[in-house]
Amino acid sequence: MKVCIAGGGKVGMYLAQSLLAHHHEVTIIEPVEAQCQMLADTLDIPVVCGNSISYDILRSADISSCNAFVAVTGSDEDNLIACQMAKQEFGVDRTVARASNPNNRELLHVLGVDTVVCGTDNLSHILEREIETNTIRQLLSLSGGTASLNEILLPENFKYAGKTIMEVPIPGDAILVSITRDTEFIIPHGNTVLLPWDRILCLTRDDTLHLLTNEWGLNKL
Repeated sequence: MKVCIAGGGKVGMYLAQSLLAHHHEVTIIEPVEAQCQMLADTLDIPVVCGNSISYDILRSADISSCNAFVAVTGSDEDNLIACQMAKQEFGVDRTVARASNPNNRELLHVLGVDTVVCGTDNLSHILEREIETNTIRQLLSLSGGTASLNEILLPENFKYAGKTIMEVPIPGDAILVSITRDTEFIIPHGNTVLLPWDRILCLTRDDTLHLLTNEWGLNKL
C-alpha cells in the first residue's frame, strides 16, 4: 500500500514509522523545512516540504499514485481541505483525517473524509483496517486487535490462479478458513485449487497480514 501523510510532527512520524515497519510505501508532506530534513534523514523516505493544502505541493508528492491520503496536521480545517483535494483533484481512493477536536469528527465525515480518527492510539492499526482496497476487507478484529478475520477477493490476474493450496506460499500466521466461488461454499484443503474471483476468508495476525498480501501480489493492485 502506498500512503501519503500530510503532517510530519509526532503523529505523522509515528504513523510513518509504523507503516514502514509493515512494508508500506510512505511519503510525508511537512511545511517546516528543518522538520523535513530530520524526517528525510531519520526515515529515509520522500519528504515534500510545503503546505498540504497547496495543489502544487500535492502534485509534487505524487498523491495520485497513492492508495490512501492521511492528514494529521494540527489543523482540522487543513486536514479536511487536504483530504477533499486528494479525493476530488487527484482521485485518491481513501482519505483519513485526524480530528484534534472530537466535535469536528462528524462534520469532517459529512464533508467527504472517508475515515476520521480522534487521538493517536493505534492510529496505524486503524489506518490499515479502514483503508480497504477492492481485494482485502477486514470483517472482524480479534484478540484485542492483534489478529483479524479478513475477506480476500482474488483478482483476475492472481499470480497463483490454477494452483492448489499446497502449491501456494502462505507466509506468516495465516489460516484459510473458507472459499466462496459464485454461490458455492468450499472448505479449503491442500488439493483445493484457487481461482480468480474466489472470496477467501483468512484468519491472520495483524502484524503478518502484509506478508501474505505481498507474496500474493495484492498490494500492487
